[in-house]
Amino acid sequence: MKPASKPAVVACPICNAAVSWVAENRWKPFCSERCKMIDLGQWATESYRVPAEEQEPEDEPLQ
Repeated sequence: MKPASKPAVVACPICNAAVSWVAENRWKPFCSERCKMIDLGQWATESYRVPAEEQEPEDEPLQ
């Protein structure tokens, strides 16, 4: 029988609290619903953005 391993522990992205990465933790990677909602609010208000470069539209050849 394989010995039980310790679950991974990660830092909550909002408050840096230690969070066990186990199935029972319904808020992972966050420590709580509060931190999860803070993160969602940051996305909703566009405080977080994915960097992207503007690209010139390519001219398609006429057929």
